[in-house]
Amino acid sequence: MKIVKIKAGYPIKQVKHELTALGLWTSPYTGAVKEDQTMLVIESQSNAVTNARLLEIEGVEDVLSNPSKHPLMDKHPSVIDIKGVRIGDGAEPLLMAGPCSVESEEQIHIAAQMVYDSGAKILRGGCFKPRTNPYSFQGVGVEGLKWMRDAADKHGLLTVTEAMAPGHVDVVAEHSDIFQIGARNMQNFDLLHAVGRAKKPVLLKRGLSATISEWLQAAEHLLHYGAESIILCERGVRSFDGNTRFLFDLAVVAMIRHVYKLPIIADPSHATGRKELIGPMGAAALAAGAHGLIIETHPDPGSACSDAAQQLNREELLRTSKEWGFSKP
Repeated sequence: MKIVKIKAGYPIKQVKHELTALGLWTSPYTGAVKEDQTMLVIESQSNAVTNARLLEIEGVEDVLSNPSKHPLMDKHPSVIDIKGVRIGDGAEPLLMAGPCSVESEEQIHIAAQMVYDSGAKILRGGCFKPRTNPYSFQGVGVEGLKWMRDAADKHGLLTVTEAMAPGHVDVVAEHSDIFQIGARNMQNFDLLHAVGRAKKPVLLKRGLSATISEWLQAAEHLLHYGAESIILCERGVRSFDGNTRFLFDLAVVAMIRHVYKLPIIADPSHATGRKELIGPMGAAALAAGAHGLIIETHPDPGSACSDAAQQLNREELLRTSKEWGFSKP
């Protein structure tokens, strides 16, 4: 919460006008104040504006606020560069794509060709898989990382893959350009600290029921321990309706882009769990302000070891990416 203290005798109407012009909504402070003192509370639905900017307003004497829980994220740049690939404000929308799971050397090489042809610049794929059911496919592990690195290099792609435990961090850092922290590990603090110490970019997915504050504080853990940069990823939150896998929160995409001014991508594959919804919901996410999309694609979704219903085949990928405005480099 922020409270703006108005100089004694200064017209409050003029200060409120300046605050409103910055997208700040206020209400009178009802706590104890001096007889000649006026204070305004900045409401939570207001834009993010620094205290220094508020102090520039004529008539503002002081700004009182609680310390930020994520000061490093408050200073995080709105656009980042990873080996020449820019993500964020001012950069072209970015596509990341690839299979849910790396299953074989042949499969990931075919997928990499599909991803390259779609105009994507980053190959995604899971080598260590956090599965709800212990009997589900758990991934091929380190061997898959090597296959994925080779497939990406042959097509000039970067890679993003998940580390599930601190013991995975060194080997993932060796073979991948971007760490992924999955939704179920967003508050696995030992893992966040280990990944942060690797000093690489991190794609941080929002937890299944996480608030924005919790999400940003998880990112703060990563930066505090040394992560190079953060890409936030909205992938849907728990809901009560089973027609889609999760509730795709497009409002949070707009909030992160336009209020917090941080790099944000969206994952319509996990959010919807239905391939026929990936196209329109990806378009909606881009319209809401997402700097890019991460989607799942597979050479033969019907034979996929995991999440078959939400993976696009080659034809679907090329058609959908074209509709989104992506094209082969």
